[in-house]
Amino acid sequence: MKDKVTTVEHAMTLIRDEDVITTTGFVQSCIPEMLHAALEKRFLEEGHPRDLTLIMCAGAGDSKGLGTGRLHHEGLLKRVIAGNFGRMPKVAQAAQEDKICGYNLPQGVISQLYRTCAAGQPGLFSKVGLHTFVDPRHGGAKVNKKTEEDIVKLHNIDGEEWLFYKATKIDVALIRGTSADPSGNISMEREALTLDVLAQAMAAHNNGGLVIAQVERIVENGSISPKDVKVPGLLVDCVVLADQPEMHRMNYGVMHDPALSGEIRVPVENMPKMTLDQRKIIARRAAFELPPNGAVNLGVGAPDGVAAIANEEKLTPYITLTTEAGAVGGVLAGGSSFGSSRNADAVMDQNQMFDFYDGGGLDLTCLGVAQCDREGNVNSSHFGGRLNGSGGFINISQNSRAVVFAGTFTAGGLQVAAEDGKLRIVQEGRNRKFVPLVDQITFSGTYACRRAQPVLYVTERCVFQLTPKGLELIEIAPGIDLEKDILGQMGFKPIIENVTEMDPRIFMDEPMGLLDTLLNVNLCERVTYDAERNFMFVNLEGWSIKKKADIEDLNKVLKDAFEATGQRVKTVMNQNQFRIADDLYDAYALLIEQLVSEYSLSTVRYTTSAFMRLKMKETLSKRGVQPHIFESQDEAHQAIQSL
Repeated sequence: MKDKVTTVEHAMTLIRDEDVITTTGFVQSCIPEMLHAALEKRFLEEGHPRDLTLIMCAGAGDSKGLGTGRLHHEGLLKRVIAGNFGRMPKVAQAAQEDKICGYNLPQGVISQLYRTCAAGQPGLFSKVGLHTFVDPRHGGAKVNKKTEEDIVKLHNIDGEEWLFYKATKIDVALIRGTSADPSGNISMEREALTLDVLAQAMAAHNNGGLVIAQVERIVENGSISPKDVKVPGLLVDCVVLADQPEMHRMNYGVMHDPALSGEIRVPVENMPKMTLDQRKIIARRAAFELPPNGAVNLGVGAPDGVAAIANEEKLTPYITLTTEAGAVGGVLAGGSSFGSSRNADAVMDQNQMFDFYDGGGLDLTCLGVAQCDREGNVNSSHFGGRLNGSGGFINISQNSRAVVFAGTFTAGGLQVAAEDGKLRIVQEGRNRKFVPLVDQITFSGTYACRRAQPVLYVTERCVFQLTPKGLELIEIAPGIDLEKDILGQMGFKPIIENVTEMDPRIFMDEPMGLLDTLLNVNLCERVTYDAERNFMFVNLEGWSIKKKADIEDLNKVLKDAFEATGQRVKTVMNQNQFRIADDLYDAYALLIEQLVSEYSLSTVRYTTSAFMRLKMKETLSKRGVQPHIFESQDEAHQAIQSL
C-alpha cells in the first residue's frame, strides 16, 4: 500500500512547464492556500514551472494577492480560462496588457466541463452565453487581442442555436479536503462547500495527470467511512498536510465556523439585523419578489442582503435559498463566507447545482449590476476599464424563471438616509450605472424579452421593469424627485407611463409584515360585493402576479366570492398599477376566461397603463374574452351600467 502523504515542496516539483492546472475555491472559501503559496515560491526560486494554463471556475482569492492572486508573476502563466478575474487583479492586469491569453467563460460551463474532461468528451453543448460577450458573434469569451484560438463555437441544431465549448485537458488538479488517510482517501467534513473537487480530480487522473490534495489532518487507513469519502484515493497522487492554520482557513475572514460546515445548527432568531442603509433598502424591495415554496439564488453584494431580510421577516421556512457554489437552504452567508449557508439543508457539488440551474430549477435569482442600458442589457463582467469576469452570472440570469437585478442607482460615495418613511439622497454617487450603452453584455435584455422572461431592476430610489420597448420606470421611492434624483443621474430616458410609489414599509426601520404579503393573506380584502346593484368589485390596484401561486390564490378568492352570491354578477376590475410577470399573461387570461364564462353577466376592466391595456387586449382576445379595457374608473362604471 502506497503512502501518498508527502511534503508540499516535493509535490510542487512534479508540476511541469506548460502543464494545464486547475484549482478549487469559491470567492474566499475552500482555497488550497498552501498549494498556491508553494507553487509561487518554487517559481520565484527556480523559474519553474512556467507557461502554465490555469483553469478555475469562480474567483479564488481575496483580491489582494492571496489565492490564485499569487500566480501573477510574469512567466508563470501563459493562459487563463476562468469564470472570474476580479479575485486576482494582477492576473487580470496581465491579461489586459496582452501578456497572457485569457478567456472568461461562464462559471457553470467550466464546472460542467470538468465532468466532460473526465469522461473523455471533446466539449459541451449549452445555450448558456447566447447573445452575451461569450457568444462568438460578440467576442467568443476572449479577454484580449492576444487570445486567438476559438474555444466557443456557434451551432444550429434542429433550428435552435447552441454554443459548443471546447474541453481543455487537465494535467494537474489542486484540491482541498479536511481529512486524508495515507491511501489518499479524502473527506470534507469541516469544509463549507464541496465544489468540484471530485470532478477536477477525475479529469486530471483520467488524462494521466496529477492530483495534489491539501488537507487539515491525516488519519489512519480505514478510519473514514466509505460514504464520507469525497475523493477516493485511487484518484489522488499526493496528500499534503497544511501545518499552518492560516493556510487552511475556512475562508479568509473565518478560521472555522461549524454552522457553515453543517457540523452544528445555530439559532437564527438572534442573528444581527442589517442597518437601514441603501443596501438594506435594496434588499427589502427585492425581497417583495421572493416566491414562497420556490428556489432562489442570491448573488454577491446587495443581493446577498435578501437572505438577511428573509430571516428578519420570518420567510426562511417558506423559501429555499441556494448558491451556485452548492448550498441549499438555511440562511445564506455574506461577506467572506459568501457561497455557504448556516443550517443548510444540503450541500451539492457545484456542477450539480449548475445542472439544476441550467435546467430551469430556479424560480428567482437576485443578482448585482454594474451597468445597465436602455435595452435592459446588464454588464457585470468588464466595466470601468476593469476585467472582473462573469462568474456564474450568465448561467443563473439566463436560466432563472424570473430575474431581479439589484444595486445602487449610482456608485462611488453614494450616501442616503431613510427618514419618516421617505428616502433622502445625502450624497450622490460619482459614477452613473444607467448608461446609454453598456461596455459589455453579460445579460441580454433583448434575448430575455424574446423568451418572455420577467426582469426587474431594483435600486434604493426606484424600480424599472424590462419591456419589449426597453426599460420602463415603474416605482419611485417616497421623497425622491423624478427629474433631479433619477432622470438627472441617468444616461438615457426610460419609458415613463405608469409610475407608482415604492412601498413605504421599505423605508421604516421596523418589520414589514412581508410574509403576509407574499402569501396573499389579505387578498380576499380586495374583493367586495354590492348586492343591491349585483356588482362585484375586484381591486387589483398595486398588486402583482409574480408567480403561478399568485394566480392560484386569486382564483380561489374570486371563486369563493362569486359562489357566495348564488347568481351571475356584473364585475368591475381595477387594474391600475397592476403588474403581471411576462410569462404569466396567458395563465392569467385563462383564469379570467373561466371565471367570466362561469360567473359573470358582464365584465369591465380599467387601467391608466397603455401598455397593460395593449398587452391584455392581445392576450384576452386570443381566448375570445371581451378585450376592451377602459382608461378610467368612470368610463368602466358607465359602460357596465349601460350593459
